[in-house]
Amino acid sequence: MKHVRRINQPGCRAGLLFAALLLCLQAPMSLAQVDEWHFTGVDRIVAFGDVHGAYDALVATLQAANVIDESRAWSGGKTHLVSTGDLLDRGADSRRVMDMIIRLEDEAKLAGGRVHMTLGNHEVMNIIGDLRYVADAEYAAFAEDESAAEREDWYRKFRESRPDDAEEAAVRAAFNDKAPPGFFGHRAAFRQDGVYGKWLLAKPLVVVANDTAFVHGGMPPYVAEHGLEGVNTRLKADLLGYVSARSVLEKAGILSPLDRFKELPSILSGGIDAGRFDDALVSKVRAVLEHKDSPLNRPAGPTWYRGSSKCSSLVEGDALSAALQRIGAKRVALGHTTATTRRIQQRMKARVLQIDTGMLASVYKGGGFALIVEGDALSIVSQAGEAGLSPIASPRRVGYESKTLDDDMLERILTHGTIIDAQVDETSWQVVQIEVNGKTVPAYFNPSPEGSAFAPELAAYRLDRILGLDMVPVTVRREIAGRHGTLQFVPETTLSERDRLAGAKWSEPVCSLEKQWHAMYVFDTLIYNSARSPLSMYYYSGDSRLLLLNHEHSFGKAKSRPAYLKNRELVVGDEWRNALLELDDKKLRANLGDVLDKRRLAALAKRRDAMLRDSGR
Repeated sequence: MKHVRRINQPGCRAGLLFAALLLCLQAPMSLAQVDEWHFTGVDRIVAFGDVHGAYDALVATLQAANVIDESRAWSGGKTHLVSTGDLLDRGADSRRVMDMIIRLEDEAKLAGGRVHMTLGNHEVMNIIGDLRYVADAEYAAFAEDESAAEREDWYRKFRESRPDDAEEAAVRAAFNDKAPPGFFGHRAAFRQDGVYGKWLLAKPLVVVANDTAFVHGGMPPYVAEHGLEGVNTRLKADLLGYVSARSVLEKAGILSPLDRFKELPSILSGGIDAGRFDDALVSKVRAVLEHKDSPLNRPAGPTWYRGSSKCSSLVEGDALSAALQRIGAKRVALGHTTATTRRIQQRMKARVLQIDTGMLASVYKGGGFALIVEGDALSIVSQAGEAGLSPIASPRRVGYESKTLDDDMLERILTHGTIIDAQVDETSWQVVQIEVNGKTVPAYFNPSPEGSAFAPELAAYRLDRILGLDMVPVTVRREIAGRHGTLQFVPETTLSERDRLAGAKWSEPVCSLEKQWHAMYVFDTLIYNSARSPLSMYYYSGDSRLLLLNHEHSFGKAKSRPAYLKNRELVVGDEWRNALLELDDKKLRANLGDVLDKRRLAALAKRRDAMLRDSGR
C-alpha cells in the first residue's frame, strides 16, 4: 500500500470510481501517518530490543504482550509492534525470528496494526559482509539453500588462491572454517535481491510513533543535524550504494562472498593506482572502500551510538534534546547497549528507555521484556508473563560495569564492609581492601585533619550525585584504626589523562571527550577546584568515561574561577542550567552542611549564581 501524507479525506460514498474508493479504504491508515516514518494517533505500542536469534524468548514475550496468540498468529489488533533491530547474530534461530517478523508485518496490516523494524548494527553487518558474529548454527539454517556443486565450485576457487604445495586437508579445513555449511545460502539471502537483504534494505533507521522515537543505538548529533528524513534517506543511500557496488565487483570476479568487509581494504587498496581496474569499475571500488567511513558503520551513527545509553545528562542531555526536538519526539526507546539490570531501564528523566534486556540468555544472561506505550503510560511485560511493571531507573555505576552491583550498594559496602588490608601509597593515601561475601573491593582511605569536619572529596561526590554528573567515584565517611576520614572506591581498570597524552592504548570513548571535559570545567568552576591535573583525571577502560579524583584543593571561598579555567569557555547549556537552578540553598545545606562550613557553602552558592547569570538565566 502506497504511503500518503496526512490530508483531509473526503467521505466515502457509493458510486465513486475505483481509485477514489481505494483512497477511502486507505483513509484510516493515512490519518495516523504523518510521513513514511512518523505515525500519530496510535493507541498501543509494543516494543522490544535485541533478540539475537532467541526465537523462543521472543515468542513468549510477544504472547505476554498480547500481540500474538498460542498459534503465533497476530492477535494485537491495531497495536504497533516495534523492533529496534539486532534480530540476528549469535543465536541459532535468527532465520526463524526474521521469518516470523516478516509474516507478522502482513498479518498486522490486515488487522489495522503495524509492525515496524528499524535496522540495527547487526542487520547492517550481515548486509555488508561483516560476519564476525554469525554463529555456525545460523549458517546451518541456510544449508538447504546451497547445493553441493555450488560449495565445490567455491572451494575450487578458494583452492586456487592457496599455494600449490598446500596440504589438501588443511586447505579444505580452512575453507570450511571460513564458509561453514549454509554460508553461501546465507550470503545469497542477504544480497540486494535476496529474501532478507531485500526486506532489510527497505527498513528505516529511526521511526517515531506518537511522541516516542525508536532507534537501535541512540540519538547522536547526526540525527539533530539531518532529521528523520535525512537519517533514513542519506544513510540508507550509503548502504544501497555499497551493496550495489559490491555486487558489480563480485560479478566481475574481483570480490567473492568469502571476502569479509574488514578484508576489503587489503584486497582492493592500491588497485586503482596500479591500474588493476578499468574505468567502469574504479567508481565501484571507491564506493566499497569509502563505506567503512559512513556514519552507518561508526559510533557517531544511530546504529552504533552509545552516548544516549551511557553518558550522563550533563554530558549528553543537550544533544539528546536537540535530536528529539528535530524529529518531533519527547523520548527515545533504544537497544544495542544491554541494560545492566537486564530489565527495561529509564534514564535522563525517562527521555531514554533502554529496552535491550539481553534476550539471548545463553550469551547475555537476560530475558525477554517488552515495553508498552499507551498514551503517556509506560509499562512492561516479561516473557515469564509478569505484567504491569514499570521501567526502573538506570543505576549509577561510576568506573565499573556490574549486573548485580550499583553505587548505592557500593556505598553500603564501603561504609560497613570488613577491612582486611591497608597500605600507604605514594600519595599518602591508604589503599584499603574491603571484604564483602568473600569478595574484595579496593578503596582509598584519606585521613581527615584532627577535629576537622571539612571533607572535600565527600562533598565532591555528594554534589556530583545531586547534579547527576556521574564522574566522581563512590565516597563515604569511615573510621579506620581510630582515625576519621573518607573512603573512596578505586576503579581498578583505568587510564590517566597523563597516560592518554603519552599515547597509551585506550578504548574509543562512548561519550565525546570534548563534552566530558566541558562538563568537568563547569563542575570545577562550581567547586573551585584549583588543582585539576592529568593525574586527577582518569578514564574507565571499558568505555573511556571520565572519572574525577583528588578534590582536596576544592571548595575554596573564592567567588571567581580557578586559575586553570580563566581563559576557557564554560559551556553551560540547558541541562546544566536546569541542574544549577535545582541546586538551591536549602538543598546545599541539607546535603553538604556537615562537610562544608557556612562560608564555603556561601561561596559555592555565589559561584552557582554567577554561572547562571553568565549563561543568560
